[in-house]
Amino acid sequence: MITALLCKRAIKRTTLALSRDKAIGSAIGASPGTSSEEVLHNQGSSRIRSLPLATKAMKARVRYRTLLVKGLRAGFSATVIFHIWYICATTIIVACFSFVDPAATTLSVYRKYVDGWAIVRPVKTELGRIPKTARRMLVSIEDYKFYEHHGIDLEAFARAYEVNQQIGRPMYGGSTLTMQTARTLFLVPFKSYLRKYLEVIVAFELEILLSKERILELYFSWAEWGKGVFGIEAASKLYNKAPVANLTATQMARLMAVLSSPIRFTPATLGNSKLLLWRYEFLLDRYVR
Repeated sequence: MITALLCKRAIKRTTLALSRDKAIGSAIGASPGTSSEEVLHNQGSSRIRSLPLATKAMKARVRYRTLLVKGLRAGFSATVIFHIWYICATTIIVACFSFVDPAATTLSVYRKYVDGWAIVRPVKTELGRIPKTARRMLVSIEDYKFYEHHGIDLEAFARAYEVNQQIGRPMYGGSTLTMQTARTLFLVPFKSYLRKYLEVIVAFELEILLSKERILELYFSWAEWGKGVFGIEAASKLYNKAPVANLTATQMARLMAVLSSPIRFTPATLGNSKLLLWRYEFLLDRYVR
């Protein structure tokens, strides 16, 4: 009886060992008759042979991660340096604009030397020489919250973002008059979210360092009113053959209406654009009729 039990256990152990050998052999591609000891020996040999390959792969991963970290650090450092330089440079220049008129702007220089346009000589325009009607027209059509905000209008940003998502590109920016002034003074005419971000920085500087009246004065002196035409006085003399102080309300309305697309249209051709025509009719209804 005891012998039978011992034989039974031996057979059971042998069966389990064979089953284990078959399982291990099939897992690594060994033949069914290969013993577990041989299998383990083969596994150890394959691991030793694959060790150099694993080491190379690990070194490659470490090298890649090291380069990635170095690149991120370099990019972060460059971004910080650029911000410091940009903010310091624009702040100093804006502070100077509180008592000095700019001799040129980034936009006017770009139009002359990159686009190759002939620049009509800008005329210095003091805010007191611009009719109050023209000032009111500008604020009402371009930025009716001008005297309320501090450089940016978040609601206008949200509306512009929704429109841009619908058309699939950054077409509208929701810029305030302060941001438009910043863009004219310091930036080039390429629409992008990066340019919008840089506009915001300078807009805050303008609002902090200059009065609302001085911002308006800089806008009227350097806003783009056509190909190579900067400032309301130069535009008035070009399109109406008269200084801005002598313009009628209708003529002022035409000048203000064309501001949203001054390169493609002039005060005489604004009727070819539905948007400009709507702006013109809005100003006529509010200030003329």
